[in-house]
Amino acid sequence: MTGRRLRAAAGLAAAQLRHERTRTLLSVGGVALAVLAATLLAATGIGVVETGQQKFAAADRDLWLTGGPVEFAPGSVGGVDSSVRGAHALSTNLSAREDVRTAAPLLFQSVYVRANGTDYRTVAAFGVPSAAGVRVTEGREFEGDPHYAGGTYDGPMTHEVLVDGRTATLLNVSVGDRIRVGGTIAAARDNEFVVVGVSPTGGRFLGAPTVTVPLSELQEITGTTASDPATLVTVTTTEDADAASVERGLERDYPAYDVRTNAEQLRATAERQAVVLAGGASLVVLAVAAGAALSLNALLSMVAQGAEAYAALKTLGTSSRTLALVALVQTLVVALLGGAVGIALALPAAAALNRAVAAVVGFSGVVQFGPRVVAVGAAVALGTGLLSGLVAATSLVRLEPLSVLGD
Repeated sequence: MTGRRLRAAAGLAAAQLRHERTRTLLSVGGVALAVLAATLLAATGIGVVETGQQKFAAADRDLWLTGGPVEFAPGSVGGVDSSVRGAHALSTNLSAREDVRTAAPLLFQSVYVRANGTDYRTVAAFGVPSAAGVRVTEGREFEGDPHYAGGTYDGPMTHEVLVDGRTATLLNVSVGDRIRVGGTIAAARDNEFVVVGVSPTGGRFLGAPTVTVPLSELQEITGTTASDPATLVTVTTTEDADAASVERGLERDYPAYDVRTNAEQLRATAERQAVVLAGGASLVVLAVAAGAALSLNALLSMVAQGAEAYAALKTLGTSSRTLALVALVQTLVVALLGGAVGIALALPAAAALNRAVAAVVGFSGVVQFGPRVVAVGAAVALGTGLLSGLVAATSLVRLEPLSVLGD
């Protein structure tokens, strides 16, 4: 009897869905839109966290040493108040430790750049002591950093620079072209650099169009050689060393500096962006809630608009239990169809968003569409389908045919 009732309910539900095709399509579209919004925002939230973890892992560094939070200094040359002083000497001392394999100071600044036929533009500058840890996709690395010359800053400048793809597009330059770079426009006029290669490393580190320059040369063109600054010092431990133990040792020997592991540095970065992350989390929650509300509204409206048909069936002797089953099957079918369409649309939409994000900030794969995201979309569709079906079923059990048909 139960199987017969289920087949009858499925048949009635299918007949109603086919008969009211426009209503069915609109309901499926409403559910699909809700699922699409929820999945994309969930994919973005998951992707931001995983991208951060991947970037720290790809940096091939174990510890990050800073003198405190990095602060912007709008009135100064370079625009960033770096927290580490005496960076070269500090890195030399760190590298001399038995548990440290390498220590490299990194300097972040803003500089003016110009190519022939273009105006001066402001881009980020990434200062590194060597190009050993910099990935070059076209051309070659620059040849060392001889200008430091043991702290005298009187060695020859290589005047070689790496650009990322966005800077190359911004200035319309390629390998072999010359650009002017400086912390001020006057300094840029006096310092012409040759583009020796294209590298995405600096742009991915800073999330902006970037030029990568030998560290001492960046200090020279921004007028900061007196303090030998760096934004941070990265440390790679030896293979047999424990990063946490090395961290504790460095904190003991260098109490003026903050030392963090990859996980701690990612957490500190996230804490500085707490408002942004909280806003992103709120958007995900609101997207799921709004998606569920939209789906629920679409499905309940579909059932409500078919109230006369349900009343007529009840008048003809169809049991309330069968009608309730019809409503449940109907809403579940529409919810599942809408969920499938929404998830199917989310995949190309995520790819398009990734291309847009990569073009704007240089990070790829920020919107990560995976099994967890599919589960979010399926949960929104199935959950709202069940809820709306149960609400509709309850209302149909209590339906008074005369009150509907009499109107």
